[in-house]
Amino acid sequence: MNKRILITGSNGLLGQKLVDLLLPKTDVEILATSKGANKLASVYPELQFQNLDITSLEDIARVFESFKPTHVINTAAQTNVDVCEDEAQKEACYLQNALAVKYLAEACEKFNTHLTHVSTDFIFDGENGPYTEEAEAKPVNYYGETKLAGEEFLKQAKCPWAIARTIVVYGIVHDYGRSNLVLWVKESLENEKAIQVVNDQFRSPTLAEDLAMGCWQIVEQDATGIFNLSGPDFLTPYEMALQVADYFKLDKSFIKEASAANFVQPAKRPPRTGFKIEKARKVLGYNPRPFSEGVRVVAEQIPA
Repeated sequence: MNKRILITGSNGLLGQKLVDLLLPKTDVEILATSKGANKLASVYPELQFQNLDITSLEDIARVFESFKPTHVINTAAQTNVDVCEDEAQKEACYLQNALAVKYLAEACEKFNTHLTHVSTDFIFDGENGPYTEEAEAKPVNYYGETKLAGEEFLKQAKCPWAIARTIVVYGIVHDYGRSNLVLWVKESLENEKAIQVVNDQFRSPTLAEDLAMGCWQIVEQDATGIFNLSGPDFLTPYEMALQVADYFKLDKSFIKEASAANFVQPAKRPPRTGFKIEKARKVLGYNPRPFSEGVRVVAEQIPA
């Protein structure tokens, strides 16, 4: 049976990469959804798109009734960690990252739809990463609390479900202009601008194309449970910046090491996350590229 895949957050980085990956497949029908205008309209005029606010029960019911998805991949979220820490934004953050997952799960129960939900390393305190799927969650900021609440709602759902946890997703979107670590370092060094980069936080940077493939592998196999879908490396942002400089043959002397304590941010960050991805490799066949290879993929997509 052909799969009918509803993608939420299709205007975002992961949403766009899922469209890139799935639209050419002849045995798959996809519906891209997002709040606001379709940013892929000029790239893929044939793409089915509907406006969807996942915090609206009415919107969800309308889209499910019309499309009747067999699978949902929920990439929509409030991912600005510091915005979530703002008291005035906490209710909206909880609605987007937690309650909306509950709403989607309830719709999936009615249609017997498989729901893949994208989560984060920020559900952990970062005291003893890298983490397995079974590690105890203990968020240190409100964003992490909301994402953990979303996971807990999903675990109680009666539809088939999977949680795809990821870390520091990087890549290039079609409406080129949004930055990421690779572009920021490249452009700063090209302009001979000194940058301070944290050397005491550890992450597993994830190429957006690899995360999209992992989500597709979950859907393709109707896999259920929790999967860590990150890159294979365990790096500090400082180490990532050095690799970017090496790839583009830029002057590394402009990259200055800094402690996370040097930066004043509303939300606390976990110091040491990272994921162990053996389960996803074994069960799904997930095979993410190392950061050095990911930088090459991003470089090839930068407009001339």
